[in-house]
Amino acid sequence: MLRTRSPVRPLSLDERDAALDLCARDLPRSVFVAARILEGARSGSLSSVLGHRDEGALTGLVWASANVVPVGTTAGDRAAFAERLRRWRGRCASIFGAREEVVGLWEHLEPQWGPARAVRAHQPLLVADRPPSVLGIEPDPRVRPARPDEVDLVLPAAEHMFTAEIGYPPYTGSSRGYRASLASIIARGHTYVVVEDGEVLFKTDIGSLALGCAQLQGVWVAPRLRGQGLAGPMLAAVLEQVMAGPAPLVTLYVNDFNHAARATYDRLGFTAAGEFTTVLL
Repeated sequence: MLRTRSPVRPLSLDERDAALDLCARDLPRSVFVAARILEGARSGSLSSVLGHRDEGALTGLVWASANVVPVGTTAGDRAAFAERLRRWRGRCASIFGAREEVVGLWEHLEPQWGPARAVRAHQPLLVADRPPSVLGIEPDPRVRPARPDEVDLVLPAAEHMFTAEIGYPPYTGSSRGYRASLASIIARGHTYVVVEDGEVLFKTDIGSLALGCAQLQGVWVAPRLRGQGLAGPMLAAVLEQVMAGPAPLVTLYVNDFNHAARATYDRLGFTAAGEFTTVLL
């Protein structure tokens, strides 16, 4: 009996440009995967990116590692992606991305993977392409990139942010792996902080950067300072620096129930660009 070759296979390095072209069709939705493609190409392997092919042309992508992130998938090809992924349940912590793609993929995976721990069904995807100073918002001058020697200073803030957002700590036992990941982000100049008297008061990261688009993650203000209107000027300073540097377009996504954050993003000029869904496993 002849077996039909699956249309879903890991990307080869010579497919890098085609995959980036697919991501570029909607950068705010796909910048995470675009950034992983660029990183993988530099390291010599794109094996964590699955591609669906139709008559040799790439039609959809899924980043498949600790997170599963679909880009450009259709109702017709998600079953093929799910068949490739179904044995990976123990490797994945979440599925996130454009709502219709995540919901459609999860419909195929849930029977094999079991119930999700939580589903964040409605997460507005937001974009900003104008510096907040244009809107009359004065950036906080204290905001700057974290220094490599500040990893241990930033670590408690990063831990607090992750635990509050996800519902469990970012690691068990030794912090070595998590600290190394944080150190790598800081070394690239992608963590922005306000530090006073040896304490981190504000932190956020560029989680993904590709093709002139930056996706922010982990926006955090020290709990004792919340509700004082500080987040707006602090995040405004990040936007000013990012837009003047690596990315004129900035994106992020937020839980629909986080009304305070959404109000801040509105004041900073963010506008809706779609909707994400996150399935926590």
